[in-house]
Amino acid sequence: MSSPLVVVNFKTYASASAETAVKLVEAMERASVKGVTLVACVSAFDLSSTAEAASSVQVWSQHLDPVGLGGFTGWLEPTTAVARGAQGSLINHAEHKVEMDRVSALLEMLPEGFPVCACAADVDEARTLAALGPTFIAVEPPELIGGDVSVTTADPAIVSDTVAVVKSVNPNVRVLCGAGVKNGADVAKAIELGAEGVLLASGVTKAQDVDAVLADLLASF
Repeated sequence: MSSPLVVVNFKTYASASAETAVKLVEAMERASVKGVTLVACVSAFDLSSTAEAASSVQVWSQHLDPVGLGGFTGWLEPTTAVARGAQGSLINHAEHKVEMDRVSALLEMLPEGFPVCACAADVDEARTLAALGPTFIAVEPPELIGGDVSVTTADPAIVSDTVAVVKSVNPNVRVLCGAGVKNGADVAKAIELGAEGVLLASGVTKAQDVDAVLADLLASF
């Protein structure tokens, strides 16, 4: 997966859950352009229905746990997620932090080539995650998540510094940025700072005109 990414985290927003999750994936399908990978990170409840609606859009789980089939009540078991359509996963999002050993254990048990985006709050956490070798690291200062100011404006250095640190530890790990990303200008600035894509949520999931927002986000590519 070498193309730039636009990853939309559906979280558990009413505008991106159950039937509305399917509609949002359909909008992402309409917006899809050659050369950019669009990713929908959906609730585990919505994996099957959104995967059925997707063709060019990738469907990822918002979280997975390093457990197997068996007595693990309430955990998100990876092989079932894959069977229900998950093509990748987030891990360690600011709203669902985990210990580093759980990230490592998950990466070891997933199928080869299964993409994982590990989220980092800062450069130091990104450095630690890079040593574990996820496919992607998304740097997202938690204080900016869900806000109106993009990280690319509020703290551009954290993006460029994360890119430099991650590449020095593991040049194969690709870096995304998120927190407050809302429009094409934010995406363009992220790419300028060295990121290879963006992770966003409310800018798309709460948009009044989703088609227009997606078109604007992808215009930079």
